[in-house]
Amino acid sequence: MTEERVETGEPVNLPRATPEHPLDTFDDGDLARLLGRAARVTAGLGAVVSLILWPWMGWRNGATFAVGAVISMGSIFEWGRLIRVFNGRLDGQKVGRKAGLGSGLVVGLFLARLMLFAAAIYVSLKSLHGSPLVLVGGLTLAVAGLVWEALKLLRGA
Repeated sequence: MTEERVETGEPVNLPRATPEHPLDTFDDGDLARLLGRAARVTAGLGAVVSLILWPWMGWRNGATFAVGAVISMGSIFEWGRLIRVFNGRLDGQKVGRKAGLGSGLVVGLFLARLMLFAAAIYVSLKSLHGSPLVLVGGLTLAVAGLVWEALKLLRGA
């Protein structure tokens, strides 16, 4: 970028404006959209891998992986809800329809849902007799989805 000086007519080199990084303007709405995209990536990966495991390792392992993927997707939504509540508290806002609930109750409900997820893990391992490693693979899909979306954000896409 060059402009001419008014007095002498010589070109002046102006510094280029650096493009804004996506994290500079990252807000709560962006976080909600990121978590939604990560949940969709997790669901898609879970469905594809479960369908691949079904004929390859048997229906029990395919179903066990699907249980892990569903728990993984539910975990993304739970963490998003918890982050939204605490960000609202930090910002001094009331959040959502459960604005009257105290932080202790929100954390208690979060822990209750974690216990429900733990029970689902236990029941799936005992009733489906699938491999625990396949279940762990399904449970790590949330990490894969979040890392994928974070890398896309950092790349600026």
